[in-house]
Amino acid sequence: MTTPATPGFSHTTVLLHETVDGVLNDPNGIYVDGTFGRGGHSRLLLEKLGPQGRLIAIDRDPEAIAAATTGETRVTDPRFSICHAPFADMRAQLEALGIQRVHGVLLDLGVSSPQIDNPARGFSFRFEGPLDMRMDTTRGESAADFLARADERQIAEVIRDYGEERFAAQIAKALVARRESGSAVRSTAELSQVVAGAVKTREPGQDPATRTFQALRIYVNAELEELEQGLNAALQMLLPGGRLSVISFHSLEDRIVKTFIASHSKEVVDRRAMFAAPKALALTALGRIKPSETEVRANPRSRSAILRVAERTDAPLEPAPARDAKAARRKGAKR
Repeated sequence: MTTPATPGFSHTTVLLHETVDGVLNDPNGIYVDGTFGRGGHSRLLLEKLGPQGRLIAIDRDPEAIAAATTGETRVTDPRFSICHAPFADMRAQLEALGIQRVHGVLLDLGVSSPQIDNPARGFSFRFEGPLDMRMDTTRGESAADFLARADERQIAEVIRDYGEERFAAQIAKALVARRESGSAVRSTAELSQVVAGAVKTREPGQDPATRTFQALRIYVNAELEELEQGLNAALQMLLPGGRLSVISFHSLEDRIVKTFIASHSKEVVDRRAMFAAPKALALTALGRIKPSETEVRANPRSRSAILRVAERTDAPLEPAPARDAKAARRKGAKR
């Protein structure tokens, strides 16, 4: 399903029906779309909600907020409202609306097609543009600003940990050398050129800048940290029987989602008292879903997507094992 987007850009929603069907358990319930984007999942969810249903969307991209609230793409359904915020802040956003618990939360992680395809956003090495990469352009440090002030060690660590790039040290060295020569990288084309000169072994079918662009985007937007915070917020907000549907697009995201669900699904054994605590979160029968061959042919960007669905039980929450986002991004994961 292609949903209206910023003029000149389109967005095909990935795993549309699977995600909405996975999260919907009460047509008259309250739901959260933590990554509105261009509203593909939200619009279908609204079609399936009953008259008493309610949908609160969240997005930190001002262009997504504009798509939901102005012009031809706006959502006029009275059951719908949207908040300009990162989804990690969903609990505070919902409580400000007088909502304490919800029936479902869906998250479609990563960057959207309108963001990738807009040269002014700086997300893609395919287009010449300013090296920005911020999902919320009203705040924070751009990728260019980070590369202008970080030392070689910091740059290498970001590219290695978030991009799983084996030439991270060489790329960082080249970026700092260029900066010290008086010509710091400020555009996507300049970054691609530096990376191409530093990466000595090419992966077939992949641009040498792919991993570096991914790494800088994840770092600039604190994506893995936001994901961990958002998952915890969702768990705290879900009613018993409430569903969590999360689409991830690379191993670092999927590892965090998979580990989070597993850590709240396994029984916690107290060896001294010899008992097993009840589960706080359990996978539904849907479990793990990937796009069909038909969807991948129609939308190649969906090929790496993985949907995981979990359901909240009525058990009290138990503290989950401490997560380390840095360890997750270093280890990566096989799907």
